[in-house]
Amino acid sequence: MAAEPVFVSRATTIPSKFQSFTRNISDKSQAKLPLCSRVRAYQKHSMDDKNNVYKQLGLFSLKKNIEDTVLRAEMLAPTALEHEEARRIKQEEMIHECNLWEDPAKSNEILIKLAGSAKAIHALKDLKYKAEEAKLISQLVEMEAINYRLFKQAYASSLDVRKLLDQYEMSRLLKGPYDKQGACVVIRAGSKGFNHEIWTEELLNMYVKWAEKLGYEGRLVEKHPSMHGGIESATIEFEFECAYGYLSGERGIHHKINSQNGSVHHEVTSACVDVVPLFLGTGFDFQIDDEELIISCSPSLLRDGKNQTELTVCLQHIPTGISVQSSGERSHFANTMKAHNRLKAKLLVIAEEQKVCDVSSIRREHC
Repeated sequence: MAAEPVFVSRATTIPSKFQSFTRNISDKSQAKLPLCSRVRAYQKHSMDDKNNVYKQLGLFSLKKNIEDTVLRAEMLAPTALEHEEARRIKQEEMIHECNLWEDPAKSNEILIKLAGSAKAIHALKDLKYKAEEAKLISQLVEMEAINYRLFKQAYASSLDVRKLLDQYEMSRLLKGPYDKQGACVVIRAGSKGFNHEIWTEELLNMYVKWAEKLGYEGRLVEKHPSMHGGIESATIEFEFECAYGYLSGERGIHHKINSQNGSVHHEVTSACVDVVPLFLGTGFDFQIDDEELIISCSPSLLRDGKNQTELTVCLQHIPTGISVQSSGERSHFANTMKAHNRLKAKLLVIAEEQKVCDVSSIRREHC
């Protein structure tokens, strides 16, 4: 992480390392002039001289970040805004042409896309405003030499612009049918053993910190500590938009290679990560026949390090052989419903991967 720049107020005297710099604008007896006097002496110089002033004060990189972010926004925002407004007009025309009551599923899909376009347009307009604000403040900074509060405000605005740009560009890459949904991440140790269970806990902490960095929180619904330290398994839910799109690539086996004292023999630890969509505000348009399920319950010990027994609900889908479980809710009924929802989400993902139109058409050998 880059070190924070040191800002000097107007009343601060010049440190010894700036004395050689001030000799060009004052005599040696005035080596401790206020900072504003030193900077104003250079206001009539060229832009290169101004950049040198910024660089010596530790602000040059921040100034360049502001300029680069504003330029990026000016290049992207107008085109993106025009594209999103065209999409919204097209979707509004589709709503007028079709009967919303005849095909509720299609109508719901159109309305969701329309809401997404409206949200994107609002975000892009906000982005343009913040970019213009950062640019204007930067110009004021140039006029008034260096003003700490103005410069800090311009940099904060540029950070907001960069965040909005990154979110918009990422959303344009998420084209999957469930990429806009939340995510449920299940992590299990690859095998029994201290190192495998420690690695599983490290992965859990990594995903939690990743969500915090984005400004969100993960809901830890299940955590099964091991007797030797670390965890055997954990389930965490991310209830924010596009979480599944961000995390779907995490599915699979995660390996960690440990080398001991430079030895040529390496120890490989592993953990299995599964990610399924967590549908936010929308339900499932299909049901699973009870005859296709094997429902079992088993006690779960030592949850979160406490000596208490909880009932884990396990579901196995007979046609595909897929199994899911839930133990993090307060009641047996809630765990059963949660397990059903996870199974449905997993079946939908597999159906999409196999390019089949219906869950009943899923091929078991490819699950």
